[in-house]
This record gives sequence, C-alpha cells and structure tokens, in this order.
Amino acid sequence: MATLIETYACIPSTERGRGILVSGDPKLNAFLYCNGRSVIIRYLDRPLEVEVYAEHAYQTTVARFSPNGEWIASADVSGTVRIWGTHNGFVLKNEFRVLSGRIDDLQWSADGMRIVASGDGKGKSFIRAFMWDSGSNVGEFDGHSRRVLSCAFKPTRPFRIVSCGEDFLVNFYEGPPFKFKQSHRDHSNFVNCVRFSPDGSKFITVSSDKRGLLYDGKTAELKGELSQEDAHKGSIYAVSWSPDSKQLVTASADKTAKVWTISDDFNGTLAKTLCPGTGAVDDMLVGCLWQNDHIVTVSLGGTIYLFTASKLDEEPMILCGHMKNVNSLVVLKTSPETILSSSYDGFIFKWIRGAGFTGKLERPDKNQIKCLVAVDQEIISSGFDNKVWRIPLTGDECGEANIIDIGSQPKDLSLAIRQHELAMIAIETGVVLLRGTDVLSTTDLGFTVTACSLAPDGSEAIVGGQDGKLHIYSVTGDSLKEEAVLEKHRGAVTVIRYSPDVSMFASGDANREAVVWDRETREIKVKNMLYNTARINSLAWSPDNSMVATGSLDTCVIVYEINKPASSRITIKGANLGGVYAVSFVDQNTVVSSGEDACIRLWKVTPQ
Repeated sequence: MATLIETYACIPSTERGRGILVSGDPKLNAFLYCNGRSVIIRYLDRPLEVEVYAEHAYQTTVARFSPNGEWIASADVSGTVRIWGTHNGFVLKNEFRVLSGRIDDLQWSADGMRIVASGDGKGKSFIRAFMWDSGSNVGEFDGHSRRVLSCAFKPTRPFRIVSCGEDFLVNFYEGPPFKFKQSHRDHSNFVNCVRFSPDGSKFITVSSDKRGLLYDGKTAELKGELSQEDAHKGSIYAVSWSPDSKQLVTASADKTAKVWTISDDFNGTLAKTLCPGTGAVDDMLVGCLWQNDHIVTVSLGGTIYLFTASKLDEEPMILCGHMKNVNSLVVLKTSPETILSSSYDGFIFKWIRGAGFTGKLERPDKNQIKCLVAVDQEIISSGFDNKVWRIPLTGDECGEANIIDIGSQPKDLSLAIRQHELAMIAIETGVVLLRGTDVLSTTDLGFTVTACSLAPDGSEAIVGGQDGKLHIYSVTGDSLKEEAVLEKHRGAVTVIRYSPDVSMFASGDANREAVVWDRETREIKVKNMLYNTARINSLAWSPDNSMVATGSLDTCVIVYEINKPASSRITIKGANLGGVYAVSFVDQNTVVSSGEDACIRLWKVTPQ
C-alpha cells in the first residue's frame, strides 16, 4: 500500500498584465488558487498541507469558498462553473456552463444561494448571476461592451452587484432579479478589480490607471479615493479588505503592496508599503488577500508571501514552487532528505523533507530544462539548445556554469556516479562522452537513440533505441565497443537505470512495459511488468535494490518488488494529474513523484 506523506504544491498560474484571484475561508484559515486544470487548497498555518481538486476539463481561472465554507465554486476558460464540496473527498454538487468564454471572477451572495460570474463572452453576455442549486438566471446584465474582469456581491441586504472591466466602466445592478441601475466611467484604463467591504457600506475599484476609487455600497455614489500622494507607480491588479472594513491592501505592477486605512469620509491614507521581492520583473504583484490576521500577496513569478497583518514589520513567510510541469527529480545521496527538481520553464528548486521549499538554484539563462542529474558537488542539465550545463554546487549556491555545446539536441543524460567527471549524453544519432568540460567523443551508433545510462564506474553504457533494442557497450577512454544487443521491448526505450549495487538494470518503454535485467547474465529477471496503461517516463530503484518504481503518462506510479511476481505490485493512482514525469526513492520506503501538475509528492510505500 502507499500513503501520501507530503505535497510540495505548485504555485498559482500567472500572466503578465492580468491580476489573479486568491480567495479564502476565514474559519479554516484556508485559501484557494488555480494552476493549470487544478484548484489548490492550502492553509495559512499549515503550509505543507495541500489538497488538489483536479476535475476540470479545461484550465481553471478562479475559485471561491461559499460563505459557510461547505462548498467551493470554481471556473475555467471554457465558461464552466463547478460547485463541489471537500468533506470525505471531493463531491460534485453541480456543473453549469455560465459564459461562452473565459470566466475571470465569481462571487457568492452572502446567503450562499446565488453566484455571480464575469469574464469573456459573445455579444454582450459578459456577466451572469444564477441560483447555485438550479443554475437558473436571476437577472439581466446589460451595460458592458467588453470583457468584464471583476464582479462583486454586496454582502449585506439590500443585495447589489457591481462589475468592472476592459471598457473602463464600473456598473451597478439592483435586485434580485438584478437589473442595470447606473454606470460610472471614472477610470481612464482597464478596471481590474472591484470589492465590497465586509460590512457592505462601501466598495472599491482599482485600475491600470494606478488609482483606487471608493463608492457608497448602497447608492454607488463616488465618495473618495486612495491618496494620490502615495499612489502606486504601476497598474493595480488586486484589492482585498480587512475583516473590520477599516483597511485594505492593494497589489500592483510596481512590485509593492500597500496597506491603506479608510476613513469615514471614504478616503484612503497609506499605512504601510510592502516590498516583498527583490525588484525583478517577476516580483510584480498580481494578487492579494486579507484573511483574519494574514495578508497574502502573489507575485508574477507565482511566489506567495504571507505577512502577519498585526506585525507588518516582520519578514513574510515565503511559499514557492513550480508553475510548470516538473520533469526531473534528483535525491542527493549523501543527504537523502534533500530533493532537487527542475521544471519545463528552467527553474531548479531545492526541497527538504518535512520543511518543503528551501531555495531556488538560479541558472543564468533560465532556458527550458529537459534533463537533470546531480551529485552533491555538481548539477548537470540540458535543454533544447544543444548545450549541456555543468554547474558547481556549494551549499545553496550555484557556482559559475561551464557550458558545453555538443552540436545536437540532448535526448538523455547520464553520469558515472563514482567518476562524475564522466558523463554521457544521448543524441538522436548516437552518444557524446564528456569528461569535465571536454568532449571526448561523439559516436554515431547507426540507430535512433532515445535513452542512455552510464555505469557508476564509467566502464559500461547501455543505450536504448527507437526500435526497442538495448545496446550494451564497454567504455574504454573515449571509445565504445558493442558487447550485446537485448531485445524485449515493443516500443521505443524511454528510460534505463542501473540498480544501486549495479547487479541489475531496469528499462522502460513507450509501450508501457518495464523490464528488470540481470547485468551479468543479461537475462530477464522480472517480466510481465505491464501494469501501466501508457508510456513509462521514469524509473527508480530503492536503495537496497529490492524495488523498482515506474512513473507513467497514465498518472500512476507503480512499485514492483524484485523477488515477487509483477502482479503483487503497489499502484499509486493519480500520483500526478496529466502524467508522472519523474520518480525517485528518497529512502527505502519513501517514493517522490512529479509531473504535469507541477506538484511534487512524497509517498510512504509499504510492501505487502
């Protein structure tokens, strides 16, 4: 059996020039955000506790708790809203197609009976309000000519709805059933976000014109604005009120969040400016949330900063992770609690078991990373640019990278662990041998190469082909001599790994099969490892050589015991939404997996 121990969550999906919604449930100290097709539930006081809802068919855009915290409404780019509960697993209550295009914002009414959603649509259908249980409309929403970026429900009676968007308008609707009441054009650029204060007495709109305007919550009369003396120097993307309605926080492209005190005459004076990043482009702030005594801000790079509202001079807690699919994992051998992960967008992150994110290892170019291997003193990576990077590693710091142009796109990368100066890179026509930064040889092998593995002492290499054959070579100096060809796979070989004691090796293919071989006799040791239903992307051995784990495009990790029939396997279903790209053993009974959903998960594996 397998039990989930920890999840290192992905960060919110962000987009330059657009705000994102982070919403919370004050009773649980939980907050929500979206990444890919997933809705991520996290807890302000328990950052390693994560739940992931992954039932949307399209990219999710926004999610919100109902007022009583029992239900969550989430929306996606297809205009669909799903309403689901989190008790005893995820339970779908309803699904409605609300708009014909992307939904950018939604909010529940204070009684939890109605939902308003806004976004993109056809004609003039940019907003819709409906009953949460039946989906029936509760009003007509005229008045906008372009995409509606934000909407809000007045939390007190009489109910009102306010909306704003790319037509620079702020529209006010009375109801239910809701009808257009009035429109304001006080902003001179996109109006990115609108929010009612918790007591319903006022609402604020923030815009790309760098202004925040305050209106009467009942009449929609413009009453005041945030101080222009202390104004943001960039577009304001998000705003959130304090629970007592006396303060609010704004997040801006100028890389700051500002805390404002709102007076009884509807004007805002600056209380504190928060500068959580280092000033890089990725430090633009695109989302914020004020929840109980926490202020949450989200940067363009997806980093989440948790401030204590009553102690704003203290340094924030930082939650970080991958935004894109995680395609490589390395467990550092002399420190088995340390995991390195790399993602498609070129980031390498460091994780400590029990602590989560502990640092980002910066590569100078941030090019896409395809392959990653590492020992304790060095990281070697390759991407799609025909180059191999050898990066010295000292503690948490990357040294100056040595870049080797090998002239062809790397398909796979292997390191001789005991002689780690020696590396092998698979290219389409053959393999390249590196010693340090020197190219020893480039060998054309006469077949299409798809995977490779170098023995720990560098004396042997196994190369897999598009034809499913495994070619075994002895390595002497800069030359390779073919010793054997093994045939068993019926699809392209995707991964090859030696066992830790080098007595065996395992291989996986694109036709879902894994095979364990005896290295000395070159006979099959474990067969019928056919329980994945799609391409095997990754393989890993347990430290004592007794188990092999496979990670597959079918979203599953399967753990096989070497001395038992393949049918007695341990299957972790849905280990990573969209497919498992990398799998490794952290210790004898702990497997780590990563994949398309940008999350990293640790599993406790207990053999039968």
